[in-house]
Amino acid sequence: MAINEKMEIRREASHIVPSTEEKQQVRLSTEERELLHRVPPILRGPLTALWLIKRRLQFTGWLQYLIPAFLSLPFMVIGIPLWFFAPLWASVPFLFLAGILLVVACFDILTVKWGINFPERRPRRNADLNLFDLMRARRSCRSFQRRSLSAKDREFLLESAKTHLSEPKFSNATIRLEYIDGPVTVWPTVNAREFFIAIAPKKYDRRAVMDVGRTLQHVVMDATRRGIGTCWIGPGADHASINELLGDRLDPERDHIICVCAIGYASRFVPAFIRVFNSKFSHRRHPLEALFFSDPACTQPLNTTAAPFNQLERTYEICQWAPSSYNGQTTRCTAVTEGGTVTRFDFFAATTSRYYAAVAMGIWTANWEMGCQALDIAGRWEFISPETVDPGELHRYDVSWVLDQQPAG
Repeated sequence: MAINEKMEIRREASHIVPSTEEKQQVRLSTEERELLHRVPPILRGPLTALWLIKRRLQFTGWLQYLIPAFLSLPFMVIGIPLWFFAPLWASVPFLFLAGILLVVACFDILTVKWGINFPERRPRRNADLNLFDLMRARRSCRSFQRRSLSAKDREFLLESAKTHLSEPKFSNATIRLEYIDGPVTVWPTVNAREFFIAIAPKKYDRRAVMDVGRTLQHVVMDATRRGIGTCWIGPGADHASINELLGDRLDPERDHIICVCAIGYASRFVPAFIRVFNSKFSHRRHPLEALFFSDPACTQPLNTTAAPFNQLERTYEICQWAPSSYNGQTTRCTAVTEGGTVTRFDFFAATTSRYYAAVAMGIWTANWEMGCQALDIAGRWEFISPETVDPGELHRYDVSWVLDQQPAG
């Protein structure tokens, strides 16, 4: 065979056999690949490798603990050469910071990862709190005690799930909350072992996804009142282990896992990275004027302190503090009035997300109806023609709360 022919065959083969970078990208999700294609080609290979290492550490349960150790590396890279080639005082600050970060990583591994710490008590009940204070008191539990739920608490939650699943829904589709007890790796929560797995039909039904958020939020609030910690988890759950634990209870041809909720007793021992994450991101929320409006296009903020809107009191607030994926707060609400009288509230999604925004909408509807019930404000959910509501191009209409009576003055 001629040399030119051999070279041509090799060139053709090089187009058929995927490169190492292409093999790595196959292991990424569609969203992750789209993000990588936004960076210069020369950086895609290294970034893909780093991302796969990060995901490997994430789903083996080590990433939360090793982040301080990774952060110590730049200080060591600077401090060690200075130790040998510069005055002592020049290297001490860098080596001191590196040492502190390594100590933090070791402490987290010993106390949280390996559970070498003092026994912890069960958290106290929240039976003395009213609904609004209870919702403000609720926080996503990022670190759980190693003990399992007591038989009574587990039975209570299973009964709560059964009760709320039997209540009227937005969709005729069947949703489920399957309980599992097993080693599911989740991010960034640590030591979670018991979970509710929220399942809807595989065929997409937006209202069924909203039902998942609405139903599970009622269960979460029942758990919070009983002193049980909870954490909503979306993309940070290892679905392979969930599928294995569910076994015959999950049919991949018919079922779709929407989200996961970790349940258990909150621990005082929390990895340093998660503490920082919570302090910076967990408690941030949009102001009320960015969530509630007086026009369908969501351009005129609603004055929630003025009559007649102020009669709903803290119902606005508990929707404002409702959990959502990465605290994205994708739900918006507009008040509809006729002749100075409030007739209904319309709820919109501010993004095109098919799942996360729909779950967040369901959570809002749960908080809204619980708040109105606590204030003795009668109302009901209705689906109004989107053409009638006309939310504009930036928002998608989902559902309306129609008042059966005016709030008491």
